Amino acid sequence: MNRKTLVLPALIGLLAPVLAACGAVDGGDGKDDAIVVGTTDRFSASGGTPAPFDPAYAYDAGSWNILRQTVQTLMYLPRGGGEPEPEAAERCGFTDNGSERFECTLRGGLTFSDGSELTADAVKYSIERVLTIKDENGPSGLLANIDAVETSGERKVIFHLKAPDATFPYKLATPAAGIVNPDKYDAKGLRSGFDIDASGPYTLKTEVENNTVVKAVFTKNPHYKGNLTPKSDNTIELRPFDDADAMGDSLKSGDIDLMARTVTPQQIESLAGDAEDAIDVVEMPGLEMRYLGFDTDAPAVENRAVRQAMAQLVDRAEITSKVYGAAAEPLYSLVPATITGHTNSFFNEYGHPSTAKARALLDKAGVDTPVKLTLNYTTDHYGPGTKAEFEILRDQLNDSGLFDVDIKGTDWLKFRDDQLEGEYAVYGMGWFPDFPDADNFIAPFLDEDNFLASPYANSRIRNTLIPESRQEADRLSAAEPIEDVQDIVARDVPVLPLWQGKQYVAARDDITGVEWALNSSSNMQLWELGRGVGD
Repeated sequence: MNRKTLVLPALIGLLAPVLAACGAVDGGDGKDDAIVVGTTDRFSASGGTPAPFDPAYAYDAGSWNILRQTVQTLMYLPRGGGEPEPEAAERCGFTDNGSERFECTLRGGLTFSDGSELTADAVKYSIERVLTIKDENGPSGLLANIDAVETSGERKVIFHLKAPDATFPYKLATPAAGIVNPDKYDAKGLRSGFDIDASGPYTLKTEVENNTVVKAVFTKNPHYKGNLTPKSDNTIELRPFDDADAMGDSLKSGDIDLMARTVTPQQIESLAGDAEDAIDVVEMPGLEMRYLGFDTDAPAVENRAVRQAMAQLVDRAEITSKVYGAAAEPLYSLVPATITGHTNSFFNEYGHPSTAKARALLDKAGVDTPVKLTLNYTTDHYGPGTKAEFEILRDQLNDSGLFDVDIKGTDWLKFRDDQLEGEYAVYGMGWFPDFPDADNFIAPFLDEDNFLASPYANSRIRNTLIPESRQEADRLSAAEPIEDVQDIVARDVPVLPLWQGKQYVAARDDITGVEWALNSSSNMQLWELGRGVGD
């Protein structure tokens, strides 16, 4: 069977029997050659990023992919999607009608990877530690609705929430709520370096050069108890690369077995079109999005009409077709397509790109043109297409005659620090969701203490619409307030969504479980991988 390119729908579980037939899992045969996975994610420790693998600090897709293999959570998202299910817990659920009291009972006999006991007190310690440290770059915002954590005996944990939140089980499935060994993590300070002491399916050993990880080796944790049982006894090695081309060359030569983050459009086309290559490309649903963010207090863009005019001029189809090809599609909302509550608010508000309409918006607001702006982007975090994307954005705005735009690229660490400090009026960012619910595409950008440190504050969104949406356990019932939020964002333009990405995995054809290697939120699931017989 020559798979080459497999396209996996959102209901991927329906295809599992077919895909499983493409190769036999090694079945615990004791084969000890590592399964090597390439990535363009980089893991470095410095004064600015002292604790890349500390759950109280880590809040990027790459670091979370390390933590998801090693740090256990009370809940997890099943491989085919759907509602969160118990993981370190044997059962969890709301115990009131208002979604304000959530209770979990731990599995019996849980231990950390060193064999020490894991109790309800360790869960309480881990959650409260994230909230106490409250690092500005960290994920504490996901847990900010927790009013108190209490324990009952060795195995029961009760969360009291400040306000109803039906999405809370999803948040407990993220590394922000990861359970760490209290003996190894300071209650009030970050743990520097790359060591992890937890209870997940794997333990981690890293090779480090110049404070940067050059190899991360995952070994089955013999003490692990949970639902994420590794499909192979082999170790799994994660090997960072400077760029996707070097990673692709290593895949072709057999130095690595699989690459997922990030496969370029050119590689997708090349690998999928080569029938003689012993490499398969799997396409699967993705929820990655890219957008422009605005410091709405900055003089250049504080006038809403300037942001609206930009929204009126941007041609998303040109960006996706010229830069990303089939790997991306235009996005007209903060909430991606396939997520309950999605609506094309920006298209409904602005329609197709129009210089005449943009000029009318600026003229009505009395804005002098051309408006001088710098679009800032990061050179080393979202892939090689970012610069080309911003060149097109620049040209689209300048060709209207209404803007005088320059672009500026900066390495990620400085870029992120500068963005948080308000150095940029306009900047490009990406978002990989923490969990697949509309709330996670709204609150991180618009709620208090948001991810962007944005000065934009809409009281109706924060005080009415977000709380209303979180009250609905049936997420279909939350659609109306979610749609209202999107309409307000389209009118005020504190952020400007650009495109939604698909995701691809390329692997040598003796690697099994490739179809499960990433879920829709771009979370690596290395425990699904095995080594079998190529087709």
